[in-house]
Amino acid sequence: MNFRLGIPTMRASTVLLCGIVLAHLFAAQIDGQRSRSPWQTLSGDAPLVIARGGFSGLFPDSSLAAYSFAMQTSVAGSALWCDVQLTKDGLGICFPDLTLNNASTIEFVYPSRQKSYPVNGVRTRGWFTIDFSLSDLNNVSLIRGIYSRSEKFDENGYSILTVQIVTTLKEQEVFWLNVQHDAFYEQHNLSMSSFLISASRTVSIDYISSPELNFFRKVAGRFGRDGPIFVFRFLGKEDFEPTTNRTYGSILSNLTFVKTFASGILVPKSYILPLDDKQYLLPPTSLVQDAHKAGLKVYVSGFANDVDIAYTYSFDPVSEYLSFVDNGYFSVDGVLSDFPITASASIECFSHISRNATKQVDFLVISKNGASGDYPGCTDLAYEKAIQDGADVIDCSVQMSRDGTPFCSSSIDLANSTMVAQTPLRNRSTTVHEISSVGGIFTFSLTWPEIQSLTPAISNPYRAYNMFRNPNEKKSGKLISLSEFLNLAKNSTSLSGVLISVENAVYLRKEQGLDVVKAVLDTLTKTGYSNRTTTKNVMIQSTNSSVLADFKKQSQYETVYKVEETISDILDSAIKDIKKFANAVVISRSSVFPFPDGFITRQTNVVERLHKSQLSVYVELFQNEFVSQPYDFLSDPTVEINSYISGVGINGTITEFPLTAARYKRNRCLGSKETPPYMAHVDPGGLLTVVSPSSLPPAKPPNPVFTDADVTEPPLPPVTAKAPTSTHGTSTSSTNAQAPRPSGQTRLTLSLRLSVFASLLLL
Repeated sequence: MNFRLGIPTMRASTVLLCGIVLAHLFAAQIDGQRSRSPWQTLSGDAPLVIARGGFSGLFPDSSLAAYSFAMQTSVAGSALWCDVQLTKDGLGICFPDLTLNNASTIEFVYPSRQKSYPVNGVRTRGWFTIDFSLSDLNNVSLIRGIYSRSEKFDENGYSILTVQIVTTLKEQEVFWLNVQHDAFYEQHNLSMSSFLISASRTVSIDYISSPELNFFRKVAGRFGRDGPIFVFRFLGKEDFEPTTNRTYGSILSNLTFVKTFASGILVPKSYILPLDDKQYLLPPTSLVQDAHKAGLKVYVSGFANDVDIAYTYSFDPVSEYLSFVDNGYFSVDGVLSDFPITASASIECFSHISRNATKQVDFLVISKNGASGDYPGCTDLAYEKAIQDGADVIDCSVQMSRDGTPFCSSSIDLANSTMVAQTPLRNRSTTVHEISSVGGIFTFSLTWPEIQSLTPAISNPYRAYNMFRNPNEKKSGKLISLSEFLNLAKNSTSLSGVLISVENAVYLRKEQGLDVVKAVLDTLTKTGYSNRTTTKNVMIQSTNSSVLADFKKQSQYETVYKVEETISDILDSAIKDIKKFANAVVISRSSVFPFPDGFITRQTNVVERLHKSQLSVYVELFQNEFVSQPYDFLSDPTVEINSYISGVGINGTITEFPLTAARYKRNRCLGSKETPPYMAHVDPGGLLTVVSPSSLPPAKPPNPVFTDADVTEPPLPPVTAKAPTSTHGTSTSSTNAQAPRPSGQTRLTLSLRLSVFASLLLL
């Protein structure tokens, strides 16, 4: 099953009919059987998923597309959230704010109708809902309100919806109205309570929340016995509740009082799991237990996949949800999310699952430089974390020191992975044109003791977007030799194997007198891998066919050919050549799902063709940061993994965050008879069909086809004795040595989406 997008762009006259049709099409097909494990919620039921403005993390908040897509991708029985505002003629609309200028085209339609009013004592200027009738808003469209999100849906003409229209969409879903500014409307002779009581006679309202105490006093007892559930919304602890002039922090200390007018509370995440000033988790508060003792349910706001979360979660939104709903001590009663698919999957698929739970799907979780999203790559700590997180295979990118010691490093240039540039060893900088057009401090310029003295540095590939990995551990760990790496893996009871990557073998042989192939084979023998004293599988990876052919001649180890280019197809002749020296192939993510401008355009047949020739396919590089993913994966690394594993059927993921992929293997929903909608893989190119034609990116030429000419290489040259050279000062190497096979791949280029995010974050 895959979720297909059929999101409409029509105006208000056809919204109602289309909404009813969409509700039937997109409503969850199954109930997603609740976990039988005991929930530590007040009722013992699973937490409620509340879709804030629908699927507002992708589509404009409170649009028909957002509500429809939320129903398509959420667990049945989830709640549709509407921030209800009143128009000049007293009608209720769903819109995220009191002013219309941030998330609509109001300022372009009515450029001269901006006004200024006091809101909770603060003079605010904008286009207020109270100055426009519903008919005035017919020509106003909804657009994104958070500018780091895609602008591609802004020209779809999504109408502002009335409360009544949204209720016709919800079918099985719960309807939640949030009243944020009742006092403001009362000051302008508009009655929110009167509107709600009148609306409740014709539509079903399940929940009403508000941060204003006086609002609850006005509506108390007016809805009857079967009326909506009242939830008091807490804002910042230092903010003042407008009708009592008390801080929300002081109100929090008297939950018994809150229970007199509400059945639950809605609080920011920090009320329960606070962060320190470095954005790491602190111990949880007792709020959930205290509220449950008072008979109050606890709902939590602020969940979104595309905003910064605590470093503790390693950019993984599922981990964040699980810390609130399945931590062994308490569970909140509901979560308010801009991405309800992730909330649904966290609760229904990943909660109450132990690390020893039965695996529901079989594929290899292969680390990339260990758990390099959490620690500096190729360090002891990165490898230990990868093993702890459930990796099946840990990897070592083998580099050679000047004195011939093979060791693990993510780059042959130590300036890319260590703090060497801040040491006296920076004077070993060299330009080696066979490796790079820019200078570097290369591993073969330093002895192993010198390299051991270096401080490793964590990789921050999205520094331009102000996204940094685990700052507390950015210089932690130590680089380890290949021998230490192999012994670490051999002593692990959970690993199935190791992957050893070998590059630059031609240059090292001809110019440095270093035989990396022999060094790897000798180390494997010394550590007991060649004489079968360990059951660990050994995979040798390279982008050079000559390297793998050499290993194939001298050993029985499995060989893996890495296609460095991003390709659109592969010829049968190329596959035939690859099979002569390799058992598996590594390709890039975009060689499976091209996403040139942040949107997947199609699915290639590369994996299918390789599988037909009995070649295993591993895909890299999987990362948790949402900016690494096309929009189609909804800023959720689990959605991405699901689409490659369940949708395409690859044999392994190469990832800097092994925990995310390893947890996916134990995904309870994969064992369901029918795949729930929140675990469906994406429809390649489906999201592009919803982008307005004027916003479509220009067509780009396809990626190259991989041919046998890309595979063929001459055999490795013999090792040439290295002439004595100075180890001090800056030098330039410009030999005529045969360089490794040139690659047609430009390293995975960030899409337009990332460029937009970068420019916004740097403002």
